[in-house]
Amino acid sequence: MTFSVKKVRQNFPVLTQQINGHPLVYLDSAASAQKPVQVIERESEFCLHQYAAVHRGIHTLSSVATRMVENVRHQIAQFIHAQSDEEIVFVKGTTEGINLVANSYGRKFINNGDNIVITEMEHHANIVPWYMLAEHIGCEIRIWPLDENGELDQSVLSSLIDSRTKLLSFTHLSNVLGTVNPVREIIKQARKLADEQGAQLHILVDGAQAIMHKKVDVQKLGCDFYVFSGHKLYGPTGIGVLYGRKSLLDAMPPWEGGGAMIKHVSLQTGITYAESPWRFEAGTPNTAGIIGLGAAVDYVSSIGLDEIKQYEQELMDYAITGLKEINSLKLYGPEQRQGVIAFNLGRHHAYDVGSFLDQYGIAIRTGHHCALPLMEHYQVPSMCRASLAIYTTKEDIDVLVAALQRIEKLLG
Repeated sequence: MTFSVKKVRQNFPVLTQQINGHPLVYLDSAASAQKPVQVIERESEFCLHQYAAVHRGIHTLSSVATRMVENVRHQIAQFIHAQSDEEIVFVKGTTEGINLVANSYGRKFINNGDNIVITEMEHHANIVPWYMLAEHIGCEIRIWPLDENGELDQSVLSSLIDSRTKLLSFTHLSNVLGTVNPVREIIKQARKLADEQGAQLHILVDGAQAIMHKKVDVQKLGCDFYVFSGHKLYGPTGIGVLYGRKSLLDAMPPWEGGGAMIKHVSLQTGITYAESPWRFEAGTPNTAGIIGLGAAVDYVSSIGLDEIKQYEQELMDYAITGLKEINSLKLYGPEQRQGVIAFNLGRHHAYDVGSFLDQYGIAIRTGHHCALPLMEHYQVPSMCRASLAIYTTKEDIDVLVAALQRIEKLLG
């Protein structure tokens, strides 16, 4: 199908409002994408007519809700090309998915003296859980640094992986720089190095930013874990997905205990846990969120991820060309980027720039973007970040560029 941003925007009524007397220009989709009416209405329909607790009732509503949840599990497995539905774990979001791996896989398979490799461009969600694990068990955290272009130098990896490396965890797409890491190539190289060193290496990919911009095939990528959040994919907040190889999930102990993750509980003979993935889904799930996530996947699939990628790349090229016309503006990251644009304007603090833009109805993100090591790398306290989505237009970019030029002229 031919991509039409005009038709897409009709599905996002939030974009028709005015902020501070100006049409809303929403350039903060990397933080949380807006939801189309298809997702909102599907969640509403479920809550109005089909809501019930799942996996624990024989009545009709419970059976229907359970079937719907498991249908979405199947849908997600197909969407990211998992080998089976049982490789899909529903979590609150990317952060919980990574914490699950750290507290389950990490505490069972990583020991004192082992090491974990992460990169300098990671979101705090892919840093803090590993440092917490290291404090608990005494493993080492090794950092894969950036080069001058804001990319990972693959030649450095050979110096980081040795016989005690248990995990490589890195982002598919930087939430600040827009760097698209060559995941498949990195994983091939990492596995080759691990084999040479005799390391029992597993690999986690943080797909929080990538999932809305490109097709993901976890089997082709070759990762052991892949995590993403629904609200980055035009879906609800409070729901996300952890993909894990079935053999690994089966070998991992539960992280949280409670209802729905057990087969049997006896105060005399002990506890028998459910099979994966259900052993990792303790308690009542965010059922409406799961249904909404399924609707979001339907929505982007109906447009076509190839069409989305092509449109957004054209839009990115247009945006970079316009921003480069601003004399005092500094861009961060590689020449080829996806989804997000990080910049600073002259000597002005990012917070002040963001506040000024908000007065003109322009929503961007400012601050350290939960990536303080990256701020340290560039020796800045904060950055501005504009992020693109399927509903972003060239007119939105023009408004942003004009407003930044206005700041430059007024404030010097």
